[in-house]
Amino acid sequence: MQNQLTLFNTLSRTKEKFEPVNPGLVGLYVCGPTVYSDVHLGNCRTFISFDLIYRYLLHLGFKVRYVRNITDAGHLEGDRDEGDDKFAKKAKLEQLEPMEIVQKYTLGFHDVMQAFNTLPPSIEPTATGHICEQIEMIKEIISKGYAYEINGTVYFDVEKYNKEFPYGQLTNRKLEDLLEGTRELSGQDEKRGRLDFALWIGAKPETLMRWPSPWGWGFPGWHIECSAMSSKYLGNTFDIHGGGMDLQATHHTNEIAQSQACNHKSPVKYWMHTNMLTVNGVRMSKTAGNGFLPGELFTGNHPLLEKGYSPMGVRFFMMQSHYRSTLDFSNEALQASEKGYARLMTAIKTLEKIKPSSNSGIFLNERIKACYDAMNDDFNSPVLIAELFEITREINSANDGKISFSESDIKGLKKLMHNFVFDVLGLKSESSNTSKDKALQGVMEIILEIRKEIKTKKDFASSDKLRDDLKKINITIKDTKDGATWSIEE
Repeated sequence: MQNQLTLFNTLSRTKEKFEPVNPGLVGLYVCGPTVYSDVHLGNCRTFISFDLIYRYLLHLGFKVRYVRNITDAGHLEGDRDEGDDKFAKKAKLEQLEPMEIVQKYTLGFHDVMQAFNTLPPSIEPTATGHICEQIEMIKEIISKGYAYEINGTVYFDVEKYNKEFPYGQLTNRKLEDLLEGTRELSGQDEKRGRLDFALWIGAKPETLMRWPSPWGWGFPGWHIECSAMSSKYLGNTFDIHGGGMDLQATHHTNEIAQSQACNHKSPVKYWMHTNMLTVNGVRMSKTAGNGFLPGELFTGNHPLLEKGYSPMGVRFFMMQSHYRSTLDFSNEALQASEKGYARLMTAIKTLEKIKPSSNSGIFLNERIKACYDAMNDDFNSPVLIAELFEITREINSANDGKISFSESDIKGLKKLMHNFVFDVLGLKSESSNTSKDKALQGVMEIILEIRKEIKTKKDFASSDKLRDDLKKINITIKDTKDGATWSIEE
């Protein structure tokens, strides 16, 4: 199955057969969070999408080194290397050390990722932990003539770089087009070109986070950190680099320029980007007032939410849309996803109860192939889920006695569902063990036993009335050849 994997490459804008740079180790780098505030859902979608990619590569048998960085320095208010440092600004507002801000929001990010059941990366480097590597890379870029220093700040020379390499290749734009969309330099601007960006920024007297360098005390620019850390842990050319599509035009474009200027090699073989989130058709943002945090989504504590939604229900909702497609949040869609997630979990439990037959009523190999075909087609989770729902339908049919499963069928289906529902999609059971749930389970067992006794006395009218009364409060009783089962319908 490995040789059939294809993925969409943002750089070439085509689907390409996946061929690792090093067959013994797949290098995967994802731009991680900037930890000066709570992680937002757009970030969560990116990390959940790449968790799916990571899981599937592991499932196929690849050895993967997954690097997801933490940005804890060098992030300014604007992309033009201007404004206040976000960490310092937050620290001053809350009267804390900048690294207290970093610690607080890093721990919060990890809690959210754990709630969504994402696997931890192989390495999670921080910008502040790799200042030396960034300085060395900047020195190399200067020595090769692609950067210059003015008053303690080092700028990357975009126009000089573009004479040898296409600067706008990731977004398929020419330098002339990019310059047209950029304001003219004012008399106060010290950099030479309008598109030039800072590799190192000279510290002001009030700057809290600063480090010594050959150009004086300062701190790294935002873009250089990923170039320095990815090359350190994955080499000068590695397999997959990803992030949200909002990173293409500036951050990832500048990463390519820095790395290529330093090493004269294309740094990444496959660039992959997740699409944006919308809420009821409108792009999610703070300014639009329609953005909400994961915690608000889980509790329902937001004006746009009718109720709270479980982490697995939200993860399943995200998986029902391809990572390159826009994902639209609505209460209706989230509630439908919770029901779909519950259907899958119920089917897995139902499979345990089905007694094998000598006959087979499922084309198991075709089902397995369809699941792999979906994931091998650029990690197409919506098609995979549609296939899993077809399998769910067949499991329910077998439970109702309409079709038969052989012992081999049941064994194969258990493996298939475990592989794709748990290992690849990363879902897990959210069944609670609270005292209320245990009490309900006990009550329903008593009710089913009473109903069984009623049916033994051939009082079918009372048996049916009990079943119908429970149906009115969304508890469904289903009679099978092996007895009765119950479930709560949302």
